[in-house]
Amino acid sequence: MYTLFRKIYRKRKLYYKVNWIKTIYFNLKAFPFSMAKKLPVYIYGRVKLQNINGNIKIEAPIKPGMIGFGQPFELNSVHRGTAELVIQGEMVFKGHVQFGKDYFIYVAKDAYIEFGHMSSLASNGKIICRHKIVLGDYTRIGSESQLIDTNFHQMIDSITGEKFVLQAPIVLGSYNYISNRVSVMLDTKTPSYCTIASNTLCNKDYTALGQNILIGGIPAKLLKSNITRDWKTEKELLDQWLIV
Repeated sequence: MYTLFRKIYRKRKLYYKVNWIKTIYFNLKAFPFSMAKKLPVYIYGRVKLQNINGNIKIEAPIKPGMIGFGQPFELNSVHRGTAELVIQGEMVFKGHVQFGKDYFIYVAKDAYIEFGHMSSLASNGKIICRHKIVLGDYTRIGSESQLIDTNFHQMIDSITGEKFVLQAPIVLGSYNYISNRVSVMLDTKTPSYCTIASNTLCNKDYTALGQNILIGGIPAKLLKSNITRDWKTEKELLDQWLIV
């Protein structure tokens, strides 16, 4: 009974933090009215909706607040008001997804980004997608981390004139735990059940290392095998407390 009342109290408290004006505008702008009226996306706190003219899809049963931009699920409780959304390309949600406070998300025209069920980006996180980014189910990204699938500017070999790859996909497997201040760059691929240590730079395909691995460093390398977050226990807690 205590747990039930606590859950009800938490949800009521959460609803007071929703920016209802931006929430209603976003849903009506992004979805057909039959879907928008269910308010599948909640916007929390201040955010600049610079551009949301892209193709936003939800490929899962529609429920209110299943996607939370600025959702307060971390220890810090104050929005600085620097959150910004630019969605010109295609953004696909495969289920419930959480974004922490003061995020920056940019999806360029013709780019594609996909979020698996219960994937997340913690506070002060950054995603810049100019090509393709895919996050698996329960891929949890820590605070101040960034995913960037482009080099922005064309680099060349000064002797041969060969052009280096400008942009390449990022594909993160399911049940990945990315710690804080991690940079995930173009052409990064991780297996499922991969943990990435804090202050790491990822820039290649790590899938050959197998599952249940810890990688870290600049650039990332294998630190330990046969290690994983206790997903069996934490999955239940995440589902209980993060699903609105």
